Amino acid sequence: MAHDDWRIHVELGQGTEQGDLLERLTGALGDEAEELVKALSGERLAVSRGDAELFVYASSKSQAEHARAVIEAELSRHGFEATVSGVEHWLVGEERWDDEPKGETWEEEEVEHGGAPWEVRVTCGSRHEAKKLAERLEGEGYRPVRQWRYLIIGTETREDAESLAGRLHGEVEPGGDVAWDNAGDAGVVSPFRLF
Repeated sequence: MAHDDWRIHVELGQGTEQGDLLERLTGALGDEAEELVKALSGERLAVSRGDAELFVYASSKSQAEHARAVIEAELSRHGFEATVSGVEHWLVGEERWDDEPKGETWEEEEVEHGGAPWEVRVTCGSRHEAKKLAERLEGEGYRPVRQWRYLIIGTETREDAESLAGRLHGEVEPGGDVAWDNAGDAGVVSPFRLF
């Protein structure tokens, strides 16, 4: 059964230690929290922590709402200062939580920083052919990087890369190779490109 991802964000106030709150949540609960936690009987919720914050993850909105109520009851019981978010939902297609502002795509960010998120790689039959193709592509507005008989042509979108790769494949000498690839894998852009 597929689950959505839901979470609650707890920002701890001054004087409230993570360990204190976690100890209360994983130990003996107060009467109000004990009653509320019955709705979560048999469930397991993941908790991650940052410097002065906790994130509680759940697989349904209902679980997250019940977890939020338990946390608020324990905060109140012990007089802990904290801000508890509403229930947040992960938007898979946008790669963000629904309470976060819609930001740039990784492709837009890469372009903004002067990079090309997608690349077309061309292996030409000779150094001379690579130079001629690079000059032609420059005339079309591309900025190819040529090293010996290899070209790397950056594009802003995957669609542009696929289109260019398809077009160049027919013009490359037999034995040549064209492929598009994501140039920003793992957040670390290596200067090395394999052909």
